[in-house]
Amino acid sequence: MDVSRTSRPDADAQQTTDVPVYSERMWVPLWWWPLGLGVAALLAAELHMGAPGLYAWLPYVLLLPFPVWALVWLSRLRLEVTAGELIVGRAHLPLEVISRAVVVPASAKSAALGRQLDPAAYVQHRPWIGTMVLVVLDDPDDPTPYWLISTRRPAELLAALGCADESEG
Repeated sequence: MDVSRTSRPDADAQQTTDVPVYSERMWVPLWWWPLGLGVAALLAAELHMGAPGLYAWLPYVLLLPFPVWALVWLSRLRLEVTAGELIVGRAHLPLEVISRAVVVPASAKSAALGRQLDPAAYVQHRPWIGTMVLVVLDDPDDPTPYWLISTRRPAELLAALGCADESEG
């Protein structure tokens, strides 16, 4: 896989000290928390019934932290726009290489991620978030044609990127 200079996730990249113009964290839905904890508690209760005595509480201690860790891990992606960069997770993109950006509504997300997806595109998709933004690049040195990013607030992201509010259907 050819990694470009503008869209490569770089752990050693210098962190920008600019204050974010736009910031969003891709949290999982709130209803996933009681569901995850309920499934872990049910599994722990099943194991509790088969282990009397001191070991009866061990399944709760071992299993209840797991859904908390898993849901926080799934929610780790942060999307930020600073004065000069679009930052998605560990990937950084200078704003000057963005030619345009459009909203991909939830109704068109399946096509954008399926038959219309360019294999060279940079994709950060979260299935629990309905809308996406397609950021088209204008950089001859970069083989990545566009970024496709999940966002709950596409109009605010486009405003932070300095792009007109357009829609793609």
